[in-house]
Amino acid sequence: MSGVFGAYSTSGRTVLEEVYLGLYALQHRGQESAGISWVENGRIAAAKGLGLLHNAIDQQKLSGKSASSAIGHVRYVPTDPTQTQNILPIGANYARGPVAISHDGYITNLKELSKQLEQRGAIFHSSTDSEALLHLMAQKAHMQPLDALVDALRYLEGSCAAVVLLEDMLVAARDPWGFKPLVIGKADGTYYVASESCALDIVGAKLLRDVEPGEILVIDSKGPRSLRMAPDKHCNRCMHCSFEYVYTARPDSIIDGCSVYEARKKMGRLLAEKSPASDADIAAGMPDSGTIAAIGYAQRSEIPFEMAVVRNRYVGRTFIQPTQKVRELGVKIKLNPISDVFMDKKAVIIDDSIVRGTTAQRIISMIRNAGASEVHLRVASPPVLHPCKYGIDTRKEGTLAAVKMSIEELRKNIGADSLSYLSEEDLVEAIGLPEDQLCTACFTGKYLPENNS
Repeated sequence: MSGVFGAYSTSGRTVLEEVYLGLYALQHRGQESAGISWVENGRIAAAKGLGLLHNAIDQQKLSGKSASSAIGHVRYVPTDPTQTQNILPIGANYARGPVAISHDGYITNLKELSKQLEQRGAIFHSSTDSEALLHLMAQKAHMQPLDALVDALRYLEGSCAAVVLLEDMLVAARDPWGFKPLVIGKADGTYYVASESCALDIVGAKLLRDVEPGEILVIDSKGPRSLRMAPDKHCNRCMHCSFEYVYTARPDSIIDGCSVYEARKKMGRLLAEKSPASDADIAAGMPDSGTIAAIGYAQRSEIPFEMAVVRNRYVGRTFIQPTQKVRELGVKIKLNPISDVFMDKKAVIIDDSIVRGTTAQRIISMIRNAGASEVHLRVASPPVLHPCKYGIDTRKEGTLAAVKMSIEELRKNIGADSLSYLSEEDLVEAIGLPEDQLCTACFTGKYLPENNS
């Protein structure tokens, strides 16, 4: 899970600080590292570091640089976060010129590709998916950089939303299934590509459209033009990630024409219809991703909504912390129930999802300690029963709470008086995209056929 951002000014003005600001808007997509790359004197230059953006990159030093095109990345690292060679964008200066790559997604055939590349002499310096793309380009040195990039993209399987910086152009690419979001915007002669539309808002750009599944968007001094991936990469359905609407994306983003805010609010309304908590005195959301669903739940059920669980804004997202121990400690630091609100109340708590159960178990215990007489949990998504193959860090099936336990066992384990989930059908209805345009594999197990994944 990562956030990518790129900018290209057709007028030649510098864009580095705008890329920095764009990454700020995408910080929720990754908190382990950040980086920005640009071309300087014909070679790739970069500012990178571990941790949150403001710790990873010195904005003041960046303001002294000048570049009319640049790309950036914020990253969640599911492996060792101290490996600085894995900080993206990854860049190189090869036979055909400078290139830097940022990528959000998970290349399912990476192991096979890496083995083939190593047999041809490639030496890998990182464990990032992006480096394979770099080596594929380098081994096509007889081609122009753009042609080599287009050729390389055709080898990739799985999920991919990539921004690539070449010497005189910016390229954005989205896999043929559209797993990961990617949008394009424009302001005053500058074009922007980003994981989410909220990053366009911060730089004052107008959202033009989503990059289409299977599209390779090329932006140069003449503006954008569109290429398509090879015919053998054509697919007859989309696989837009439904978890983006449930949890990953910011609520002020619009993804594939659907408002994340409205989707989450409708999830809450539908949940209230199918799984009421009629005796509850108050409704509260698990901040922040459960708050909007809680508003919808409270409105539909006519239960008073309270901001009864306070989130520490200086703590990151516990779901995307790299280890279970850090997740557990993060919940204690991150969330605090207000005793005066919960005292002697029957509370219904709305959460966006239960993945490993860490947050739910601890916050319910904390709410009881705050004085609540009953705690009912409602989940604004279906049970997560299957590992994600395309990018979200749920690839270890044994860590999923709903796999290890039945709903009743899970209810007892987390200490709730009752537990109910949103149905798959209601999730699809709430998002507003046709079912055949959504990936619900983590809920349903309906993956792409193996020969297309």
